[in-house]
Amino acid sequence: MSQSVVLDKEAAPSAGGRLRGHPWLTLLTVAVGVMMVALDGTVVAIANPAIAKDLNASPSDIQWVTSGYLLALAVFLITAGKIGDRFGHKTTFLVGAVGFAATSAAIGFAGSIQQVIFYRVLQGLFGALLQPAALGLLRGAFPAEKLNMAIGIWGGVIGASTAAGPIVGGLLVEHVNWESVFYINIPVGILALVLGLLILKDVRAENAAKSFDVPGIVLLSGAMFMLVWGIIKAPSWGWADPATLLFLGGAVLALVVFAVWQKYAKEPLIPLSLFRSVPLSAGTLLMVLMAFAFFGGIFFVTFYLQNVHGMAPVDAGVHLLPMTGMMIVGAPVAGFLIGRIGPRVPIVGGMVLTTAAMLGMSTLDIHSGNGVMSLWFLLMGLGLSPVMVGATEVIVGNAPMELSGVAGGLQQAAMQVGGSLGTAVLGAVMASKVTGALPGKWAATGVPFPTGEQGQQLKQAAQLGIAPPAQPGTPEQVSQGIADAVHSSFVSGMGVAFVVAAVVALAAAGLGLLTKRGANEAGPAVHI
Repeated sequence: MSQSVVLDKEAAPSAGGRLRGHPWLTLLTVAVGVMMVALDGTVVAIANPAIAKDLNASPSDIQWVTSGYLLALAVFLITAGKIGDRFGHKTTFLVGAVGFAATSAAIGFAGSIQQVIFYRVLQGLFGALLQPAALGLLRGAFPAEKLNMAIGIWGGVIGASTAAGPIVGGLLVEHVNWESVFYINIPVGILALVLGLLILKDVRAENAAKSFDVPGIVLLSGAMFMLVWGIIKAPSWGWADPATLLFLGGAVLALVVFAVWQKYAKEPLIPLSLFRSVPLSAGTLLMVLMAFAFFGGIFFVTFYLQNVHGMAPVDAGVHLLPMTGMMIVGAPVAGFLIGRIGPRVPIVGGMVLTTAAMLGMSTLDIHSGNGVMSLWFLLMGLGLSPVMVGATEVIVGNAPMELSGVAGGLQQAAMQVGGSLGTAVLGAVMASKVTGALPGKWAATGVPFPTGEQGQQLKQAAQLGIAPPAQPGTPEQVSQGIADAVHSSFVSGMGVAFVVAAVVALAAAGLGLLTKRGANEAGPAVHI
C-alpha cells in the first residue's frame, strides 16, 4: 500500500542542495537531537543528590525533578506526534531541539528547586517534540528495505547515550558541578539545529489532518497524566488508597470517553481504525510489557551495585556497560536481521533471552562476582536489542504515513507508561518482600530489632539496600552481621521482583508472535 506524501519546497534538487534529505545524514541529525533526551534520562539521576544538597531540597522535591520531566514527556508524546504530522516533522524537530537546549540552560541558572522543577517540566515537553519527529523523519528519508537498519542505528545511539549518562554525569558532578550536567545539552542542541537547517527535508502526508482534535488532546492528556501520576504515587500512598484509586479510575474513565469521542471527531487525534491492525496493537502492548520488565527490573540494579557492593556512581555505570554496550552493538545488527527475515522471530527470540536474563538476575546474592553479573547484563542487552528495534518498526511501519508522527508518539508513550508501571509495581513487590524478610534475618545478629518509627525507617532504607551506620563501640562482627541482614533482605526482594519481571517478559514473547513487517512501508509516491 503506497502512501502519497508532500515535500516542502526545499525538496526540489538544486545546486549545492545534495546534502538536504540525504538518508544517512538525516539519521545523523535526528540522532544528535534525540541523544540529548536519552542522555538526560540517566545523567540527572546522578546529579540529584548534589541538587538536593545545593538547593536544600526535600526528598519529595527531588522526586519532582524526575517525575515532572517524565510526566510532561508521557502526557505530551502523542500530541507532539500529531503536531509533527500537521506542521511537518522538520519544524517540530527543530523547535524541540532548541527548546530542550534552552530549558537545559535555564535549569543550570536556576536559583531554587522550584525553578528547577518548572524548567524540567518544560524540558519534558520539548523532549516529547523530538522523539516522534525523529521517527517521522527517518520514515520519510529511508526506503522500506533500509528503514530497519536506520531504526537500529538510531536505537544504538539512544543506548550509547543512556549508557554514557551515569559515567558522564558522575564525572561532571564530581569534577565540575551539577549545573554542568545540563549545560552539556547546549552545544548538542546548537549542533542539532545547524545540522537540521542544512540537512533535514520536510516530508508530510498529503492527506494529513488540517486541524487539531482539541477535546481529544485534553482527554488523552488528562488520562495519561492521571495514569502516570497514579502509578508514580501508588507506592507511597498505597495501591488501595482512595487517592490512588481516584487517579487510576479517572484515567480509565478519561480513556473510555476519549475512545468514544474519537468515533465522532471530524479529524480524530488517534483514529481508532489504527488499532484494527493486529500487529500494531500487539507491538504497542509489547512495548509496554518490555518496558515494564526492563525499566522496572533495572531500577534496582543501580542500588544493588552502589549500596550492596559499595560502588561509586561512575563504577556502577561502568559495570552496566556489558548490557548497554550489547544494546549499542546489537541494535544495528537487529535492524539488519529484521530487514531480512521480518520482526517476528527476532522479537520472540529477544524476549526469550530477556526472560532468561531476568531469571539469572534473580539468582544474584550479596557475594555475586563481576563475571556472573556481567553475563546476565550482556544477555539482557542482547535480548532487548531486537525487541526495541522490532517493536518500533512494527508500530511505525504498520501506521499510515499521515499518522507516522502519532505512531512514533504512541511507541514512546507505551515505553513511558510501561517503565513507570514496572518501577511502581515491582517496587511494591520488592518492598513487601524486604519488609517481611528483614526482621528474621536481623534476628541472627543477636541485636533487638528497632521498634516504632526507627524500625519503619530501617525497613525503608533496606528497600534501597542501605545498611544503618554502626554505633560507636559495636563489635565488627555485629556490624557486619547487620549489614549482611539488610543487604540479603534487599537481594531477596530484588530476586522476587526479577522473577515477576521474567514472567512479564515471557508474556511479551508470546505477543511477539502476533507481530509482522509494516504493512505501510512501500516506498511512498512523492509529490514535489
